[in-house]
Amino acid sequence: MRSKALALAMLLPLAACGKQVSAPPTTGVTDELIAKGPSDEWLTYGGDRAEQRFSPLDKVTDKNVGELGMAWFADLDTARGQEATPLMHDGTLYITTAWSMVKAYDARTGAVKWQYDPKVPREKLVDVCCDAVNRGVALYGDKVYVATLDGRLVALGQKTGKVIWDKLTIPKDSHMAITGAPRVVKGMVLIGSAGAEYFTRGYLAAFDAESGAERWRFYTVPGDPSKPQEGKHLEAAAKTWSGEFWKLGGGGTVWDSITYDPATDLIYFGTANAEPWNPAYRNTDGAGDSLYTASIVAVKPDSGEYVWHFQETPEDRWDFDSNQQITVADLDIGGQKRHVILHAPKNGFFYVLDARSGEFISGKPFVDGINWARGLDPKTGKPDINPDAKYELTGKPWLGIPGAVGAHSWTPMSYSPRTGLVYIPVNNTAQAYSHDPDWKPGTTGFQLGIDASPGNVPADEAVRAATKAAMTGALVAFDPVAGEVKWKVPLQTPTNGGTLATAGNLVFQGTALGDFRAYAADTGKQLWSFPAYSGILAAPITYSIDGEQYVAVLVGWGGVWDVSGGKGVTSRITPNISRLVVFKLGAKGALPAPPPSVERVLDPPPVSGTPEQIAMGSKLFTNSCSVCHGNAAVAGSLNPDLRHSAVLGSAEAWRNIVFDGALAHNGMVAWKTQFNADQIDAIRLYVIKRANEDKALEGK
Repeated sequence: MRSKALALAMLLPLAACGKQVSAPPTTGVTDELIAKGPSDEWLTYGGDRAEQRFSPLDKVTDKNVGELGMAWFADLDTARGQEATPLMHDGTLYITTAWSMVKAYDARTGAVKWQYDPKVPREKLVDVCCDAVNRGVALYGDKVYVATLDGRLVALGQKTGKVIWDKLTIPKDSHMAITGAPRVVKGMVLIGSAGAEYFTRGYLAAFDAESGAERWRFYTVPGDPSKPQEGKHLEAAAKTWSGEFWKLGGGGTVWDSITYDPATDLIYFGTANAEPWNPAYRNTDGAGDSLYTASIVAVKPDSGEYVWHFQETPEDRWDFDSNQQITVADLDIGGQKRHVILHAPKNGFFYVLDARSGEFISGKPFVDGINWARGLDPKTGKPDINPDAKYELTGKPWLGIPGAVGAHSWTPMSYSPRTGLVYIPVNNTAQAYSHDPDWKPGTTGFQLGIDASPGNVPADEAVRAATKAAMTGALVAFDPVAGEVKWKVPLQTPTNGGTLATAGNLVFQGTALGDFRAYAADTGKQLWSFPAYSGILAAPITYSIDGEQYVAVLVGWGGVWDVSGGKGVTSRITPNISRLVVFKLGAKGALPAPPPSVERVLDPPPVSGTPEQIAMGSKLFTNSCSVCHGNAAVAGSLNPDLRHSAVLGSAEAWRNIVFDGALAHNGMVAWKTQFNADQIDAIRLYVIKRANEDKALEGK
């Protein structure tokens, strides 16, 4: 865990030592302006440096929110999940859409000011776990910064959208991607990458805001231990790994949370899971904590120098990323004012840490049913891991709660200093984990070392109904001082939208089923709802122009639950209708009615192939193809449902697509480096069997 002696001894050399450093801007969006936090504008991803997502605006309140109506909307030209937080400055609203496109609108009227398309190759989709999403831009000086799915950091002019510089930040030809929003501080743009399922080595990097030159790069996991490490912190971390772990990347990617705290002059960021998930394939010579994965790490902004870390899930084998939003607050704890970090990661425990030292203060469950750990040590915060959850040692399948989607994933939470509560979008889901003794490292798709096929939902109406009923969500109001849930709003499905808290005693949140809602922040009573006709993942913001308060949110269903869960494990999935929607008091606008839903009838070829072929296909599909095409081949609303594929009956046509990559331009790349031709056909035979099973259910 945290070590003060270690923190003093470990320095990270500057990657850009001796390079000219540009001065922070003195006009436009400055550090000082961002530090003031949201008032009339919304200048950074989390609203302020503390990432509290709380607005002091109070023209819209719990007394008049019922008068809120749609002021304007803008249809988007990407039919994928929309996860961006809009930013507003000087009357302009800036958003990103799927495929890392940027758009600027007049914040009053919705008139388009400019648009930018980085032209991300669609083939990059195979390197992304959870849809072609992007979570937003950063504003600094007179520039807009966007990080693209294919790993570039691009600076645009705020007024024109013209490219000022464009820099590749990931290793060329790597399987890394970027879905997160950049942050800016002290003349630097901060960004990491995604991809801890694809043999990647995590890092956080800082780039000169004016020139794009790299200032420093902090690696989160060690490299080859026979070679010099990039900092003493990695020399210490190498002792917590074993075997030839570095050949498989290590993971620990920084794909979302980055928080700068002026009070401590520290950057805090979260890291992802270790890679592969299964420790049997990365700690082959014995157990180890696999630092600094599934951790919060603190570094100095000027140099990237290590200061402290706190590992929330040692030797993570369940994909319990710690990339969820890191919020800074001042709380009265035990009669003492403490400057703290608030964190609700995937593993289901809510952590309160000292912001200066990383000292563990408390850790309490914010969801029910956690079974991977019996609890946390009250002094150190280290989990008491359930031995049965170590599936690689037991050799038995493990149904973990929470699952890999996480008790809380990337969807942002908010904190209200008025109520003292944190508003968390919670998931109640399970995940099947099983050691795969036959696993071999590949080159395409997920590289996990597990067999997830025990978690396939069978073609049984009763089992499916029970599964869907168990997969739910909630909006949870958590008291970080008392360490308990104060109120909870049950929601029908998981992966609902991020939250916004305001001084009007309101919490805004969109749902996966397409409602945009306002609740009383103190009681959780629902006060208002607007039908958006498509699931909402993104977090809303609020801003004010000429004394009139607006609320803005991106609408558009997609993301991990759609692409990997599918319709077979959730009660209902909305279609993707991607829009930016803006509200104000007294507005009377209405969205166009959604198109009628059409249920396609299954018409597969007859079942063929041997039981052995179909069993092989089931395992291969589950561990690779289900990431995009759904549990048990029942897809969601975005990617093709292969049970309806027109080429199921033709082994040759199937090979042309899956083996040779005939549809690579649409994102369906060739899998011939991962599977041989017989394995590709086994997948086809499995999908045929699944289609026939579900066709039989249609007739009942």
